[in-house]
Amino acid sequence: MAKEPCVYILASGRRGYIYIGVTSHVPGRLWQHRNDVFDGYAKRRNCKRLVRIETYPTMVEAIAREKQLKNWHRQWKINLIEGDNGEWRDLAVEMGLS
Repeated sequence: MAKEPCVYILASGRRGYIYIGVTSHVPGRLWQHRNDVFDGYAKRRNCKRLVRIETYPTMVEAIAREKQLKNWHRQWKINLIEGDNGEWRDLAVEMGLS
């Protein structure tokens, strides 16, 4: 997978804890989350399932979207995820990144 700016959403499970992040390299960042490289919210809440990813032309746009999503109400985030991924599948598996 080529490097491209994106916003990603991880979850601990279906309708569980939600973590929103930004990266330009999904495989590397996902590996960090799944191997508990950094302490923080995602590690404490066991958010390891990739449930949504949005790509952007620039990192500036990706960061702006991340900030927007982090300010949303929880239900709005759930609705966003379930709009494309109602089963809360781990998209990393579908991308060959399991």
